[in-house]
Amino acid sequence: MIGYLIHDYNLIRAFAAAASSPDLEDASASQPRRRAHGEGGAGQPGSSRPTVSPAFQAAPLLADLFADGEIIASRGPLDRPFSGIVMDSRRVVPGNVFFALPGLRTDGAMHVAEALSRGAIAIVSAAEPASAPTKVTFVQVADPRAALARAARRTHRAPDRDMRVVGVTGTNGKTTVTHLVKHFLEDDTRVGLLGTINYDLGARTVPSFKTTPEAPDIFGMLAQMRSAGCREAVMEVSSHGIDQRRVLGLEFAAAVFTNLTQDHLDYHGTMEAYFQVKARLFTGECGSVPPVCVINQDDEHGRRLARMVPAQASRVLTYGESADAQIRAEQVELGFKETTFTLIWPEGRARVRSPLLGRYNVANVLAAAATAYGMGRNPHAFLARLSVFPGVPGRMERIEEGQPFNVLVDYAHTDDALRNALGMLRPITPGRVICVFGCGGNRDRAKRPLMTRAVEECADLALATADNPRGETVAAIFDDMRAGVTAPAKFTWIEDRRRALSLALDLCRSGDCLLVAGKGHETYQEFADTITPFDDRQVLRELIQLKRLRPSA
Repeated sequence: MIGYLIHDYNLIRAFAAAASSPDLEDASASQPRRRAHGEGGAGQPGSSRPTVSPAFQAAPLLADLFADGEIIASRGPLDRPFSGIVMDSRRVVPGNVFFALPGLRTDGAMHVAEALSRGAIAIVSAAEPASAPTKVTFVQVADPRAALARAARRTHRAPDRDMRVVGVTGTNGKTTVTHLVKHFLEDDTRVGLLGTINYDLGARTVPSFKTTPEAPDIFGMLAQMRSAGCREAVMEVSSHGIDQRRVLGLEFAAAVFTNLTQDHLDYHGTMEAYFQVKARLFTGECGSVPPVCVINQDDEHGRRLARMVPAQASRVLTYGESADAQIRAEQVELGFKETTFTLIWPEGRARVRSPLLGRYNVANVLAAAATAYGMGRNPHAFLARLSVFPGVPGRMERIEEGQPFNVLVDYAHTDDALRNALGMLRPITPGRVICVFGCGGNRDRAKRPLMTRAVEECADLALATADNPRGETVAAIFDDMRAGVTAPAKFTWIEDRRRALSLALDLCRSGDCLLVAGKGHETYQEFADTITPFDDRQVLRELIQLKRLRPSA
């Protein structure tokens, strides 16, 4: 997270200096308490203690992180300053409060010693340790993850209260919808963004490292947006982010539900559990009920969700092509270069020309339009901006190097997303539809044959290859994928992704369309013990140029 968050380095240096001097450490720890009780402090007449850094005088206090009733037990002073909060012991710097969280692969309690060695002055956990250094404060809470989210919000002075934040959740479409919402809203204000591709913090944009970051990072980056003049922000909200309390307490001005299809069942177990986690964003289980809830009426889970939203607490806006959707599309015309349709809202209608291809992108535009409308924007004004929407990296991104066939790169990595992407390309492609795809390692194995079956049904030819195999072998992943094959002649199995892209380009003829699916904007391949640079878009451009230079037979 170096470079993502803005730290108080003067305070961190003060804690580092205090750690190197026992007398200064004692003084800095007790300074706020004496100040609070009107006692003589370090540097005052008659005191033998060294002068404490002024940084401590303005520092937040550990007690400020918790409300009444949140602490079960504590050992050590609570009215002591701290320099920041972290949940990763490797990121601890002097003066930090370390939250020891339970996890799927490890437990934060196992890393307390490392956090202390790096300068943590307080530990927050679900269980109080039997023994610990006397100069460290320990705080016991019922739910460390919930405590972390609340503490992060308090540390950064609730930036969500000074901004209108839009949260977008769903299996597919989150990235495109968030970029569209930002595009529609920022005609008269600066809008921040947190998502899969990058974090736009108002004054700067940094690469994304996680779709929905941890709570300290979310509130820290929202605070940066506030300082940069952003009055609105839009963010992707993953099911993991909801379930792991990363957005607990965040006051959303609007929440958007795109759809629900099979994904992440390795984590959630069942589709019902997956749905119930998503629903928390709309029912108030993450905090307050969003004043505006935008829900896909064409999705069966969306229709169910709309009935679950507390009617007295929220305005529900439905969208889709269904006749009863409040924001809907009619007279849809799908083209190779653009999509046109009539967009209808309660007070009017307009003919829309969208540069985004495919029927599912009609849904994405509707979701963003319903959100902007629900937040008080004029549809005629924001729809006029649609024609100049720059698109989203790795989302049906066209690779154009003068070749006589179409090449598109897309992030589709579920059976539903593949079926939608390939199904959209079929009626607008004069030649064959060819697909390169793979399945990620250490992820939901059940979706692998479903993805293969979707490609078999919708593509003329397919090349299966590696897609972030992580700790699994590509051969083992292929074995799972083959369970969905009924027409083996359609498939070629090639472990090396660059080789698969090269062979796919060799197969293409004039009028064909090649879809390279799965990685989209990603610029790497993730293996068990290493991450190597690999960008589908760059590799495709290089290969097309090389093949153009190759002498004909």
